[in-house]
Amino acid sequence: MKNEILKDKIFEVIKQQELLTEQKTGTKDFIEMVSLLFHSRTQAHTLHLQTKSFAEHSALNGYYDEIGGLVDGIIESYQGKYSILKGYKKYDIEDYKDSTTTINYFKDLCGQVNDLRDCCKDSYIQNQIDTVCELINSTLYKLRFLK
Repeated sequence: MKNEILKDKIFEVIKQQELLTEQKTGTKDFIEMVSLLFHSRTQAHTLHLQTKSFAEHSALNGYYDEIGGLVDGIIESYQGKYSILKGYKKYDIEDYKDSTTTINYFKDLCGQVNDLRDCCKDSYIQNQIDTVCELINSTLYKLRFLK
């Protein structure tokens, strides 16, 4: 009980000194967006290992190699300004079916990121999200046209 009271007092002092601010809205959507992106790394890696197409294999390799660092940067920026995120979501991993399904997965991911991106108004975090969208669309280009 004493520890909780002390933590609350320390948190109030930190907020008063504007060392940390709270984002009142959008945290749930932000967690959903970064959870989807975390999942996309594992999903892309799984698809990479199951495809028989060298072009898809390479495109997916590029995606899963880069996305982890990008998501890490977004979350660290957010947490540096606001607070530690909790309550990440988990999603099922799907097996590779065909190239059309893989392309549709990335199109849907791009749409979901765009739908959820307004959860955070900070321009520098929006710029980081833009970099993620750039990676998704670059991967889509490779999957669609470099066969």
